[in-house]
Amino acid sequence: MHPHPELLPAAEQHAYRLLVRLDGAGPAELAAHAGMSPQQATEVLESLRAKGLASPGPMFRALPPDIALGDTLLRQQQSLEAARQVVAALSEDYRSTTRRRSAEHLVEIVVGAEALRRRLREMQDTARDEILWFCRANPIAMEGPENQEESSALARGVKYRAIYERELLEKPGELESIVEAIGLGEESRTLPALPVRLAIADRSLAICPLVPDESRGVGEPTAALIRSSELLDALLALFESYWERATPVLSEAPRSDLLESEVLLLSLFVSGMPDKSIATHLGVSKRTVQRRLDRMMALAGVDTRTGLAFQAARRGWLTA
Repeated sequence: MHPHPELLPAAEQHAYRLLVRLDGAGPAELAAHAGMSPQQATEVLESLRAKGLASPGPMFRALPPDIALGDTLLRQQQSLEAARQVVAALSEDYRSTTRRRSAEHLVEIVVGAEALRRRLREMQDTARDEILWFCRANPIAMEGPENQEESSALARGVKYRAIYERELLEKPGELESIVEAIGLGEESRTLPALPVRLAIADRSLAICPLVPDESRGVGEPTAALIRSSELLDALLALFESYWERATPVLSEAPRSDLLESEVLLLSLFVSGMPDKSIATHLGVSKRTVQRRLDRMMALAGVDTRTGLAFQAARRGWLTA
């Protein structure tokens, strides 16, 4: 995006964004972050103040850009569309990166993978009753095997319910980590796809990334910490609706004549994973997978894989 130069020069756009992210700055601090001289920083800050984009010094703070630039946009008819894009981009930057510092606010913005990892760890360390997870493929802050806090929380009696995207089960090391967590008490289910990334602790605090996957790579990941509110209630209802539709990854005590090794195979099969991927995860040949599925079809009294999936559900073979 290349805005009209008369609307807001590149140096002023850069300075404005720094004011937003720093929650205000004086000429010396801005100069240090922007790589310019104190004199240049002073001139840029005064220009932003004159245009209504910054409060008066000595500590300049960013002001919402859409009101300040609105009249200018209307006068620049020849580049109106490009100018609107600048205002929209600056407004989004202002809204998405300005932090809520009051504890009374229901939503707090967290910026950066490290900060997000820290919040996820704190959430689990302080949880008392239950953690709910939507685990999508390609995690943005914490891989499953990195989550050391879960085992400690499970040990002190915190309940975990996690739904994993099918693609995540095919990532190296992920399935082994999930099976290990199941052994410690996690309830795990899977679905072909999940709508968002989500973690909820004790039904009172949620962490939900704000930037869609297709926008990743353009900046640091950004997430919202959402406290008790109607928004949190909606996220809880979303989780429960997907939990009801999800397929268990593994049952601790299958009520059937299945071998222990066949339980995991069946759960991966029902989740839609191809034979080749199942074989890779189980460390067996594709032919062994097919042979075991044939045995389970015979046990269920069916001659098709569709029938096996139906009978597994009807007989509760994968009900934890």
